[in-house]
Amino acid sequence: MRIARFAHGSDPAYGLLDEAAGELVVLRGDPLHTAPEPTGARVRVDDVRLLAPVIPRSKVVGVGRNYAAHAAELGNEVPAEPVLFLKPNTAVAGPDDPIVLPAYADRVDYEAELAVVISRVCKNLTPEQAPAAILGYTAACDYTAREAQRADATWTRGKAWDTSCPLGPYLVLDDGSFDPGRVGVRSYVDGQLRQDGTTADMVRSVTELVAYASSVFTLLPGDVVLTGTPAGVGPAEAGRRVDIEIDGIGRFGNPIVRR
Repeated sequence: MRIARFAHGSDPAYGLLDEAAGELVVLRGDPLHTAPEPTGARVRVDDVRLLAPVIPRSKVVGVGRNYAAHAAELGNEVPAEPVLFLKPNTAVAGPDDPIVLPAYADRVDYEAELAVVISRVCKNLTPEQAPAAILGYTAACDYTAREAQRADATWTRGKAWDTSCPLGPYLVLDDGSFDPGRVGVRSYVDGQLRQDGTTADMVRSVTELVAYASSVFTLLPGDVVLTGTPAGVGPAEAGRRVDIEIDGIGRFGNPIVRR
C-alpha cells in the first residue's frame, strides 16, 4: 500500500495510489494517526504536486557507514557500533523541490537511502520489538557537504542544512508486502545511473538500526531513520538533477541549485 502526501487546495492531503488508474484515492486525515479511510474522491497523480510523504515531528536520524563498500570508497572502516547523526525537520524536502547547496560547501554528494518512518513513541526497543514501531518506508537522499563533514568534529554542517534530506515519492505502509532487507537502491544524475545497490548489503538491518537509535533517544511518531547508502556516491552539482529510486516505493528527483 503506497500513500502520497500531496498539495490539494490550501492544505496537504493524503491519497492511496491506484497505480493502474494513475490516480490517488483521497484519504481522510493523516495515516500517521488514523487508519486509511477513503473519502470517495479521486485525483490524477499528474494533476497534483507530490510533497514529502512525512514531515518529522522532531528529527531525522542518519546512520553512517552501514554499507561496507561505501565505507571503503571513502577510506573508512565499518564501525563497531552504528554511527548516528541528526538532521532537523527543516532538512526535509519533497519531490521536485530544489536542493539548495550551502554557501560554505564546494562539494556536496548525493547518497540514496531507504528511510524508515516511526509510528509511535518508543524508547529502548529490542530488534524484535522494532517492527511494531515502524509505520512504513520511503526513499531518501542524504545530501552531504563532504569537506565540512571531514573538517568538523561533528557532522552538523555537513549533514543538517536546509533541503539536505528530500523524501519521496510515496510512503509504503509496513503491511508485510514490502521486504526492507531485499530492495534495490539506486541514484541517477541527469538520468545516468550512479548508484545501484541493495539493502541486502546493509551491515545492520532496519530493526537493528531502529532499536539502536531508540537506545540513544526517544523516537516520536513521524520521525525518520535513514539506513545508510550503497557505494557509488558522487558530487551533486548545481544545474544537475538527482533522482532516487527504491524498488517497491518509486522514483523521485530534485534539481540542484546554488543561490
